Amino acid sequence: MENHLTDRILAQGMDPKTVVQQIKHFENGFPFLNITAPATPGDGIKVLTDKELRHFLMTYPEKASHIEVLKFVPASGAASRMFKDLFAFLEGDGDISKSAFVRKFMDNIEKFAFYEDLDEVLESKGSSIYQALDTKDYKSILAALLLDEGLGYGNLPKGLLKFHRYKEGRRTPVYEHLIEGVQYAIGTGSLVKIHFTVSPEHTEKFEKEIGTILPGIEKEFGINFEISYSQQKKSTDTIAVNTDNTPFTEEDGSILFRPAGHGALLENLNEVSADLIFIKNVDNVVPDRLKEETKNYKMAIGGLLLEVQEKVFSALKDLDDGIDEKSLRNAEAVFTHDIGGKLPEDFHTNSLEHRGIFLRSKLHRPIRVCGMVKNTGEPGGGPFWVKETDGSQSLQILETAQIDLNDAESKKHFNAATHFNPVDLVCATRNYKGEPFDLLKYRDMMTGFITEKSKSGKDLKALELPGLWNGAMAGWNTIFVEVPLITFNPVKTVNDLLRDEHQ
Repeated sequence: MENHLTDRILAQGMDPKTVVQQIKHFENGFPFLNITAPATPGDGIKVLTDKELRHFLMTYPEKASHIEVLKFVPASGAASRMFKDLFAFLEGDGDISKSAFVRKFMDNIEKFAFYEDLDEVLESKGSSIYQALDTKDYKSILAALLLDEGLGYGNLPKGLLKFHRYKEGRRTPVYEHLIEGVQYAIGTGSLVKIHFTVSPEHTEKFEKEIGTILPGIEKEFGINFEISYSQQKKSTDTIAVNTDNTPFTEEDGSILFRPAGHGALLENLNEVSADLIFIKNVDNVVPDRLKEETKNYKMAIGGLLLEVQEKVFSALKDLDDGIDEKSLRNAEAVFTHDIGGKLPEDFHTNSLEHRGIFLRSKLHRPIRVCGMVKNTGEPGGGPFWVKETDGSQSLQILETAQIDLNDAESKKHFNAATHFNPVDLVCATRNYKGEPFDLLKYRDMMTGFITEKSKSGKDLKALELPGLWNGAMAGWNTIFVEVPLITFNPVKTVNDLLRDEHQ
């Protein structure tokens, strides 16, 4: 790299060696993964029986009460994409006949939890929602909703929008996550720990929202909370390049670095401390009347992880005491049966020592249990078996971009997939000695993504780090469990709030 470029990169607080590697990714692309089959019920996806579900519901709360439990909620995403169609209408000619989306929004406007707040804004301007609808002044309604002089929803994060209506008031997703915390995330000392990743410009708003509602929740349930926040690190931003893979520069001569997707949050996850960490997106929440099944399956996957972890720790301690036929049989059973991994075909031809070292390396890793729902056409990472370079097979969550759909065999496996991951994870990030794993050592940097964007009218290519639940966790031990579809209720557009699940 030329010296002047290195100087500019350093001046912007970035690491030149990392940038060089990123440019190589642009030049060479990322390899497709070698998938051998989709993970399906009975072959990679565990389906809990009623008896197993009852067992975990009984055992999990007691075990959780002796360990640190944390809810990790990625909440920095802006809500602007939720309102894309409304913004387009606001900037257009105001003809509602051209937009079925806006028509649906207006026809059902009284069903939104923010209806009363929106009406107050319009009344403060001498109007009302009823009056604006009557005169077909739809733009004034949308301006009051989206722009900063009104509710400012277009510039707020999803976590702070009013999603659900109750007799006693309205709730934001943040509020719903606090209630969920009481249901399945009570750890040692009767403490609920929740960590939100937020944007710097919204941190104060999160603190204000939570500061307002938390005392009432703590009093109602007799539970104490510990709320923490972090921001996506600027150092995880990745360089943007022109179409010829040269650095994209701004008008002032600075090099453009962009946020590198949710994979950048691995650094945030690496810095939180807990024995058991639940991960769930901020917008995937439901009203109280539908929370029971979510609670039950969160407790079930948490209970399953703790049981598997006990077996893993026991097997590792046995291997530490000595590699013999007994400790090997136990370690192999834990890896193949409890974790569900697949050994290399020539595994049993190796020496006792070699097999012990191999199994120890496979077991001594972070563990995650991932909920999987039946595929109903929603976007999301799919569960697949992947062949590793050492001949073993592991379970991975893959995005479509990681699969070679021009390869007939890979396409067949892709089309045969029955489930996808709705970002429903529980993780164990400490080893059998109680020490935290360095999670950065278990990601596969060859599983990033390259996307095409534009800025100031110029085309550019952007680089995303390996996704948090995709390549960033590629080296973890993974267990897939089927969970009910009702546990997945994302809000991608504002009209999703009109679904029965959010009413």
